[in-house]
Amino acid sequence: MGDNSDGSSTAAQGAQQYSDQNDERDQPSSGPFGFFNRLFGIEPESQEPEPERRPSTAPAPDGHQAMMSNLREMRNTRVEDVAVPRADVVAVSDTATLDEVVEVFRQSTYSRLPVFTDTLDSPIGFVHLKDIALAYGFNGHGAEFDIRALLRPLLYVAPSMPIGTLLQKMKTERIHMALVIDEYGGVDGLLTIEDLMEQIVGEIADEHDTEEAALWIEEAPGVYLCSARALVHEFETIAGVDLLTDDLDEEIDTLGGLVIMLAGRLPLRGEIIPDPAGHEFEIVDADPRMVKRVRVRLRPDTALDRAAE
Repeated sequence: MGDNSDGSSTAAQGAQQYSDQNDERDQPSSGPFGFFNRLFGIEPESQEPEPERRPSTAPAPDGHQAMMSNLREMRNTRVEDVAVPRADVVAVSDTATLDEVVEVFRQSTYSRLPVFTDTLDSPIGFVHLKDIALAYGFNGHGAEFDIRALLRPLLYVAPSMPIGTLLQKMKTERIHMALVIDEYGGVDGLLTIEDLMEQIVGEIADEHDTEEAALWIEEAPGVYLCSARALVHEFETIAGVDLLTDDLDEEIDTLGGLVIMLAGRLPLRGEIIPDPAGHEFEIVDADPRMVKRVRVRLRPDTALDRAAE
């Protein structure tokens, strides 16, 4: 890891300031939760004894109960628990050309990208796709490219910050991207406001997530791109294979659970996990908490048998 620049020092100071002013076990009693209450129309839990109420005969909607449970869980959830790990952070250098920046936007499908000097440990801000389009046109034509003129400020946060506090900070400062800074001033991960909102309302799919609509897609004979939520027994029926032994049929339901069992841990994006029968499971998409998409490559002779049918 190279020497950090002024951007790294600023990041380290920002994270240290939070750590100095807030014990990592402290949790604001109102701040972010008042924001959630207004946003979702949820009544806050009162600290005062409430008058006796007549029980309601109408059951609470499942979505409402799930959000309430997620809100309560946020008191114990830290930034480090949900951040995109450093290895998966997509960023651009301040020396990148316009064509290079546009290509990173195109490949990643993100609308915001961190910008760094020399290494990711020296961040200087982030650039928004909208600003690129307005300044240089959607086809990348215009004046001489200067990415520094388009930079917006980032938040720098400590790994121990509660995610509710970070969400309130993003709302107050109107900055929707934060870098997680470790004790040495290096970048440890990244969070956006969408990542935080998903902790409350569940996964938010956008127009680039259309592949998730189907639980699996056959890319080639014997090769399937699957959601980790796909049920193993349903996939076995479609693919004509038996992935689970009889003693595991009752224990594992999804393909995500299957690859975690085979790996003996939560696998990382890009890993290829083999099974004893010769099939392979490539981790296409994952975060620190779950496997999201898996590419299943059936054993060659199995794929040939399927093709012959």
